[in-house]
Amino acid sequence: MILSRGEAGASPLERWSWALYDFANTIFSMNIVTLYFPVWIVAERGASNTAYSAATSLSSAAVLLAAPWIGAVSDASGRRKPWVVALTLVSVAATLALSPLARAGLSRGSRLLVPLAAFALANVAYQLAIPPYNAMLAELAPPQSRGRLSGLGTALGYVGSIAGVLLVAPFVTGGLGGLSPGGRQAAFAPTALLFLLFSLPFFFFCRDRGVRRDRGVRVPISAIVRELRDAFREAGRYPGLRRFVVASYFYQDALGTAVSFMALYAVTVLGLPAGGEVRLFVTLTVPAIFGAALAGRASDLYGPRRTLQAVLAAWCAGLIAIALAPSLSAFWAGGLLVGLAFGGIWSSERPLLLTLVPAREAGRFFGLLSLSARAAAIVGPLVWAAIVDGIFRSLGPAVAYRIAVGSLALFMLTAYLLLRGVPDRAAGEADAARASAEVS
Repeated sequence: MILSRGEAGASPLERWSWALYDFANTIFSMNIVTLYFPVWIVAERGASNTAYSAATSLSSAAVLLAAPWIGAVSDASGRRKPWVVALTLVSVAATLALSPLARAGLSRGSRLLVPLAAFALANVAYQLAIPPYNAMLAELAPPQSRGRLSGLGTALGYVGSIAGVLLVAPFVTGGLGGLSPGGRQAAFAPTALLFLLFSLPFFFFCRDRGVRRDRGVRVPISAIVRELRDAFREAGRYPGLRRFVVASYFYQDALGTAVSFMALYAVTVLGLPAGGEVRLFVTLTVPAIFGAALAGRASDLYGPRRTLQAVLAAWCAGLIAIALAPSLSAFWAGGLLVGLAFGGIWSSERPLLLTLVPAREAGRFFGLLSLSARAAAIVGPLVWAAIVDGIFRSLGPAVAYRIAVGSLALFMLTAYLLLRGVPDRAAGEADAARASAEVS
């Protein structure tokens, strides 16, 4: 059981405290990255899509460069918790700073640049804390129960996103009387405090177990670059692996951009009212819980590649429906389909990779897949900005935004077509198993 003390020596309290950090950090990612900050800075504060895209892309670039180094240093020293604690505190402080910045009488240029810089810092710190946090899993549970503990964290993450939205919504709508003036900027401070509050059990009760005595650990950046280069080169030894990594780049590009800009699209084009972010969250996120479970089951029954292609096809259909939606009510139908498909990518992506590489090398190639996703997070927002603020700006914001959403469907379609050339060994085994069951 997850709650029992296993061979790794972690107590139930420590394991639950570790898993609760997933609850904490999703409050930040949902409220700040997805729902409130993008709309506030662009639709209310007057920033361009390009300015916001630059902030998100620079954040992703910083993570792309720093995460491998932090991972290597924390692995070599065995000290992971200090990284998580320090980076979480930086993210919380930068998020808290957004509230006074929202009210400060800054100059025209600073009133956009300073909040965007604070957001970028909070986002970078939040993302950089996740790899050392994930790496602690191996020290908290024996191999036979790591999946269950990881699943507990994932489940608490979904619960955290729900709780975070519901707890912060009264501040945004002004439903707390004189305690909150209302408005999207009112979400910043309570989100930061909730992030900190639910991180405290991790701070106090989790500990590193594999600490090296040598405190002078040094990992040269050149060694990390060499390792990443070698991983990509050696991917050629496994049929379909490079094609899969490239396909993941395209669907992660579309997925990450949709997460960053969907609320802004709903507000700018379809008139989503202030406070409507809660309904948007329910439509896009709650169905992902069921979609993830369905995709996981389908991966076992029909093979992960077929399942991932079906998920990408659903994404394409949902994004096209959203791009063509004539009204907010029609938007919800496409949003529901995207929500169902949302969780399916991770449920089928991981087992597909494991059918392509030996288990002993899975770690390095999961790292390569993560690197692809981070690179996509740099380019996706810039493509969106180029469409909305550049190429199609003369057509008006409504048309430009619709074209931008349509471009995401093209990214998903590209990934779908690339996956056709990826072997699906698990599908053959699943078909054989079903045929055997029918005969017997």
